[in-house]
Amino acid sequence: MSAVCGGPARTLRVPGRHGYAAEFSPYLPGRLACATAQHYGIAGCGTLLILDPDESGLRLFRSFDWNDGLFDVTWSENNEHVLITCSGDGSLQLWDTAKAAGPLQVYKEHTQEVYSVDWSQTRGEQLVVSGSWDQTVKLWDPTVGKSLCTFRGHESIIYSTIWSPHIPGCFASASGDQTLRIWDVKAAGVRIVIPAHQAEILSCDWCKYSENLLVTGAVDCSLRGWDLRNVRQPVFELLGHTYAIRRVKFSPFHASVLASCSYDFTVRFWNFSKPDFLLETVEHHTEFTCGLDFSLQSPTQVADCSWDETIKIYDPACLTIPA
Repeated sequence: MSAVCGGPARTLRVPGRHGYAAEFSPYLPGRLACATAQHYGIAGCGTLLILDPDESGLRLFRSFDWNDGLFDVTWSENNEHVLITCSGDGSLQLWDTAKAAGPLQVYKEHTQEVYSVDWSQTRGEQLVVSGSWDQTVKLWDPTVGKSLCTFRGHESIIYSTIWSPHIPGCFASASGDQTLRIWDVKAAGVRIVIPAHQAEILSCDWCKYSENLLVTGAVDCSLRGWDLRNVRQPVFELLGHTYAIRRVKFSPFHASVLASCSYDFTVRFWNFSKPDFLLETVEHHTEFTCGLDFSLQSPTQVADCSWDETIKIYDPACLTIPA
């Protein structure tokens, strides 16, 4: 069953562009970046879309084209205009929304598709991690033209790289090799290897309220929670999706609430601390749903994007009532 949303979704259709990632600005309320690709990311170019809400729904503030599909996007944590995307040609691109043209810089070291990019959230360091199909993670300082370090160890495609919001210099990665790995920049190596699923892991995220808690989403349709103090078994497992889970995000406002989107076309909201952990299923896409984010300013607002060429911002019913 699809629960009724807390109001109609703001929708923008972008013909010929299939959505891969959606990220709210940490600075400007309602501003959304969306990484897209032509032809489902198999061929063609990519477009970075910058969207703002208006009275009629969503309006396009700016768009930037790249000559290969764009698979992920991350906002700068120290400049409201700056973001980084990653693409199928193995490169990262630095953009400035205050300028009509771009990119300002291109970082080309990965040898295959780059599927994930994330800007560190801890103050005092401005670092970016990227994860690639070439089985490496690279560490970047955006002010430096080349990578600072390359992390090896994964034995398959890296689908997801995410900084700890708590521990400086610590990030997680998820891979087709069925492992979740925790890395330490200072040690330049892996700290923990977790055989988290018996399937490819397409996404991971770090809880905003606990430095020890992460979640993984996999091709086996399950979400699993991991406490880094004891990784022998998951602390929770959430079942309900019927196809691979493409992206998972913890809420920045509720310690035990998270959201996931899937190749089953749905977005699902969960509270892993409740016996009935599935809060709501949103069924408003007609293709793979790949991008998902919680607003950092509004406790009820969510954005997603799909291969059906639409981007949506909405308020799920389950977030408009107390969790």
